[in-house]
Amino acid sequence: MRYMRGRRKKDSPPPTPEIIAQPISDDIQENLDNLHLLLERCSDAVFKEFAFGPDLKIRGLVIYFDGLVDRQEVEDHLLKSLMLEINMQDDNKYHWPKHDIFQWIKDSILSLSEVKTVTTLQDLCHSISSGDTVLLIDGYDTGLIAGTRSWQGRSVQTPESEVVVRGPKEGFTETLRFNTALLRRRLKTANFKIESFVLGRITKTDVALCYIEGIAPEELIAEVKKRLGNIDIDGILDTGYLEEFLEDNHWTIFSQMEYTEKPDRVCGHLLEGQVSIMVDGSPIALIAPTSFPRFVIASEDYYERYIPSSLFRIMRFCSFLVALLLPSLFVALITYHHEMIPSPLYLTIASAREGVPFPAFFEALLLEITFELLREAGLRLPRSIGPAISIVGALIIGDAAVKAGLVSTPMVVIVAFTGIASFITPSYNAGIIIRIARFAFLIASGFLGLFGIMIVLLAFLIHMASLTSFGLPYLSPLAPFNPGQMTDIIVRRPWFINTMRPTMKGIRNAVRQKSSDTNE
Repeated sequence: MRYMRGRRKKDSPPPTPEIIAQPISDDIQENLDNLHLLLERCSDAVFKEFAFGPDLKIRGLVIYFDGLVDRQEVEDHLLKSLMLEINMQDDNKYHWPKHDIFQWIKDSILSLSEVKTVTTLQDLCHSISSGDTVLLIDGYDTGLIAGTRSWQGRSVQTPESEVVVRGPKEGFTETLRFNTALLRRRLKTANFKIESFVLGRITKTDVALCYIEGIAPEELIAEVKKRLGNIDIDGILDTGYLEEFLEDNHWTIFSQMEYTEKPDRVCGHLLEGQVSIMVDGSPIALIAPTSFPRFVIASEDYYERYIPSSLFRIMRFCSFLVALLLPSLFVALITYHHEMIPSPLYLTIASAREGVPFPAFFEALLLEITFELLREAGLRLPRSIGPAISIVGALIIGDAAVKAGLVSTPMVVIVAFTGIASFITPSYNAGIIIRIARFAFLIASGFLGLFGIMIVLLAFLIHMASLTSFGLPYLSPLAPFNPGQMTDIIVRRPWFINTMRPTMKGIRNAVRQKSSDTNE
C-alpha cells in the first residue's frame, strides 16, 4: 500500500497499441502491469494500492495524474471512505454484501457527486488525463471514475479584444466547463443543449457544440455534427484548428465563421438560431453560420439606445470603406485622374510632393507596409512597452521620412487616417480581411487607376457572393436582398419592434416576441 509514480521495469516490453485497446481485467495485478506499460516515464502518474474490507482481503487501486485532481477530495471522499471508515464499522451494525461489492461501493460508500464507470484501458487513460480519478477493485473488470477535476486556470476576466463601455464585462477562459457555465447561467432553459465531442488522436480534446433546441435549424445542427465527426487529426489546441476544417470554402481570405470571447455575444447569436463551438483550452468560441455584414456589428449596439447605436453602426460601415479604399483612391486620383481633384487642393498636394523621388504608388505601399510592421510589433511585444513602441515608432518614422523627403505629408495623413479607420471594425478577423484586401486595391490603382479599383472590387464582390457559411449566403441580407433584415444591419432595429429572428433556412421558431400592436 504505497504511492508509486508511473514507470516500468527495465526488462518489460514497450507498450503496444493492443494494450491500450484491451478491456479492463478482473485481475488487478494485470491491470497494474498494463498501466505501468502505458504510463511509463509519466512522472506525474500516481498509483495508490490499498486493501480494505473484512480482514483487509479486498485489493484496490487508485490512479490519477498529479496536478489535475483535487488531492484533498481524493483522500477525503475516496481513500478515507474505503480504507478507514469501512474498516472501522462494527460487523454487527454494518453487513458486508456477499456478492456485488462493486455496486455497493458505487451506490452507498463513495460520497462524490459524480461517479461513472469505465470498461477499457483507453477510456481509463482518457479519464485520468481529463483530471478524474479511477478506482479499480480486484475481481471486477470495471473501473469507477470519480469526478475530482481541479487544476489551475485563469479566472473570468474582461476580454481584451472586445472592450465594451456598456454591457457585460465577463470573458471566456481556457477551461471549457467554466465557459459552458457562463452560457448556462444566461440561458436558463432545458432547451439549451451542450453536446460533447472528443477530437484529436493524441490530445483527446473536449469540444462542445452549443445550440438552443427549437430555434436552431435541425439541418444546421446535423451538418455541424457531420463535419466535426469527419475531423481526424492528431491534435486540436484551439478553435482556429476547427475553423479551417468546418468552413464551406477553404481557399479564401474571408472568414466564414465569427469568433468571440464574450458569453453574452454567444447567447445573442444562439437566440437567433445559430450554433456555437467551443474547445477546451481556448477562450475563443466559434459562431456559425454568419454573413460578412455581421462583422461590422458590435455587441454593444444592442445595449445602447437604438438611435446612437444606429449612428455608430453607420459610422463603422463608412470607416470600413475608408480603411479599404482610401489609399488606393488617393493614388489613383493623383496619378491618373488629376481633373477630378479641385485645383487648389491639387496644387497643395503637388507642392507637398515636390522633391519626393518615388511615385505615389510606391510611396503609399512603403507607408502601408511600415504601418503594418508597427502594428504587428505592438501586438507581439510585451504589453508594457508594445503600445509605446508602436506609437513612438510611427511618430518618429513618419516625421523623419517627411523631413528626409522620402514621403509627402499628405500621404502620411492618408495612411494614418486609414489606420485609424481600420481600428473601428469590432471583429479582428474582419480587420485582417481589410488589411489584406487593401494591398490588392492599392496595387490595382497603381497600375490602372480607378479602372483597376473597379476590377478588383467587382472580383471581390463576385467571390463573396459565391461564398456560403453552412448554406447561408455570405452577403446576406445584401445578396440575396432582404429588405426586412436590412433594418437590423445598416441600422439597429429597436427592441420593441424586433419581433422576428434573422432569416435562416430551416429555423424552427422565427418569432422572437409578440408584435407591438398586440402587446397590452
